[in-house]
Amino acid sequence: MAHFAQIDADNVVVQVIVVSDDDTQNDDGIETETIGAEFCHNLLGGQWVQTSYSGRIRKRFAGIGYTYDKTLDAFIPPKPYPSWILNDQTADWQAPIAHEDLDGWWIWDETTQTWSR
Repeated sequence: MAHFAQIDADNVVVQVIVVSDDDTQNDDGIETETIGAEFCHNLLGGQWVQTSYSGRIRKRFAGIGYTYDKTLDAFIPPKPYPSWILNDQTADWQAPIAHEDLDGWWIWDETTQTWSR
């Protein structure tokens, strides 16, 4: 099975569907994203991009509301806070202050721009 995400004109994911391997393979039995995306387009219209539960392509599995960044070839989740910055290497949002050395549960306080409990 393969998974494909439909993206709108702003590259925002509007739905994710499962497609049979039979509908993503060429006549030689080789799976291609192009064939799968074309199948989705012919069935439902719109633009389709393959996604993967394992994150082996496009950094992570696409979710509704995620944005597909063609330059990074990645699905990017919605920005959690206005101050957070996108890491172009990982396609993850990062707080302006790192929290790796904090133990336990912490939440980001956008007002004070700090981590708090």
